[in-house]
Amino acid sequence: MSVTDRTGDAGFFERQMATYATYHTNARNRLTHFIGIPAIVFSIMLVLAPARIELAGVALSWGIVVTAAAFVLWVALDRAIGLAMALFLVPGLVVAEAWIGARPGDAWSAFAVFFVGGWVFQFWGHAIEGRRPALVDNLFQALIGPMFIAAELLFAAGLKRDLKDRVAALAAAARPAR
Repeated sequence: MSVTDRTGDAGFFERQMATYATYHTNARNRLTHFIGIPAIVFSIMLVLAPARIELAGVALSWGIVVTAAAFVLWVALDRAIGLAMALFLVPGLVVAEAWIGARPGDAWSAFAVFFVGGWVFQFWGHAIEGRRPALVDNLFQALIGPMFIAAELLFAAGLKRDLKDRVAALAAAARPAR
């Protein structure tokens, strides 16, 4: 389901967040995502860490390159939420790089544990919700999920109230009747 803003005031990011919100109305489902989404993001950092590329004479892992590209996108979508995500992304990269440095042969098995484990939490939450994941209908929602979790933390801290209210209004208007 895609959210349509009938007023024309909502931006792309607000509409994407509202679409995501319509798939995540149950508090227990959202809670499972606080475990599942970071596990999946970390698994991707971890599996990409052994592969190296040289950029401007500096050897970087693909984990760093891909995470940096996603970070730039997230900051472009919403500066505050994107920057707040660095509080997870930077430690995640540090741990992934250290893990691979200490146990390079474990990349794929560790990836499998975190990736599959993360998806188990995601699907469990959606079973509770009674709805399939948002990314089934719109693959871009896979990039919105981590931002949604970061936004929820900022909302809980009393920040970004204007965004919270706009997203809630758009989601309420778009939510299918049950």
